[in-house]
Amino acid sequence: MSITEIERRGKWLLFILDNKYYLCSHLRMEGKYYIKPHTDEINKHEHIIFELDNGLDLRYHDVRKFGRMYLIEKENIESYEGVHKQGIEPIDDKLTKEYLYDKFKNSNLTMKELLLDQTIISGLGNIYADEVLYGAGINPERKGKDIKLEECERIKESSKKIIEKAIECGGTTIRSYTSSLGVIGHYQDYLMVHKREGEPCFKCGTIIKRIKIGGRSTYYCSKCQK
Repeated sequence: MSITEIERRGKWLLFILDNKYYLCSHLRMEGKYYIKPHTDEINKHEHIIFELDNGLDLRYHDVRKFGRMYLIEKENIESYEGVHKQGIEPIDDKLTKEYLYDKFKNSNLTMKELLLDQTIISGLGNIYADEVLYGAGINPERKGKDIKLEECERIKESSKKIIEKAIECGGTTIRSYTSSLGVIGHYQDYLMVHKREGEPCFKCGTIIKRIKIGGRSTYYCSKCQK
């Protein structure tokens, strides 16, 4: 069996196999892949090993075991829940203010919760949701039904700007993320609010607050984000 190509849909990695299947992999919080020689000792957190034909292994490493893998027949991939329910990505031109307004307008959920909903915008995690709302000047506790169309435009623009910059920086390394080569991301150097509790806002000097929304730590500036 061979891996012919690798695609991504939101936070899902899709390994296209040369038989009738896709291997769908979600890393969750701490999953990662390493490429190592066959001869390297197997780490206790390397739970799945794919032996390649060039003397190397593709090893799935996950300390907390939250990651998921599924074999899905190719003919069913577009209807598979993990793929079918993915929302629009921040860098996709299909993400418009009208689309966001339609998703938000009847919701009693907070904006932080709505930005974490992968069926609306695909790929925004806890860190980027905080940064997007700060960039858009929107309080994370506001309800979706209270968001105006022009504010949806700000959310759209903020999402695109932040994700493009994060990609350019190789992601955000706050705790345990590294690539298979030990490379870390650098977007943490540009964070405006996330993990900055008790520090002054870069724009206005107001002290950054941390609250819990939907069980997730949320950081914001009470002056810049009304």
